[in-house]
Amino acid sequence: MRRPTGGSRGPILVVDDDDAFRALIGAVLEHCGYLLMEASTGEEALEAASAVPPELVLLDVRLPGISGYEVCRSFREEFGDGLPIIFVSGERTQSFDRVAGFLIGGDDYLVKPFALDEFVARVRRHLQRPTRRVEGVGASLTNRELEVLQLLTDGLSQTQIAGRLFVSPKTVGTHTDRIFKKLGAHNRAQAVSLTYQHGLLDRAQEVARPASTP
Repeated sequence: MRRPTGGSRGPILVVDDDDAFRALIGAVLEHCGYLLMEASTGEEALEAASAVPPELVLLDVRLPGISGYEVCRSFREEFGDGLPIIFVSGERTQSFDRVAGFLIGGDDYLVKPFALDEFVARVRRHLQRPTRRVEGVGASLTNRELEVLQLLTDGLSQTQIAGRLFVSPKTVGTHTDRIFKKLGAHNRAQAVSLTYQHGLLDRAQEVARPASTP
């Protein structure tokens, strides 16, 4: 897994178990001035995105261990619809494969091999697309951060939140740090106070309800 390097835009996360493909795409993206992160497995991709949230993800459908579809679901849950996700595949090339990718939450689907100039154009288009923004305190909180915030206000400990959301306590700690920073809070008490003052629980509950539906 390669951490962000070079350029001033991005980072773009490239997830593919083909070393040669990652090297080629990485060279193209860095030449265009984008920061780059690489992962060869779904697990590495989730770890990388938790450490440094990407601005776009290029995601192979077939990965060792966690599949690209599962990684996409996790990213949608974590970052919402604002994160562009481009599926790529050299094996799942039929129309129903592309439809499945879109239904899972992908924004685009490229079949290998593809023209590099077309790929760069698609990346630029997705990065330049307008995103819906909610004004006010806590506007930049992701869906996952809202879930963690809800559980923080319920009084759950870091370990209990980790168990509830099926993530590690370390991941919960990372989310908590980001929540405090975005709210301008220095501790849990301040975060809870701001949550009630600005009605953030309403947003958190809207996120939690669909997540609990089988």
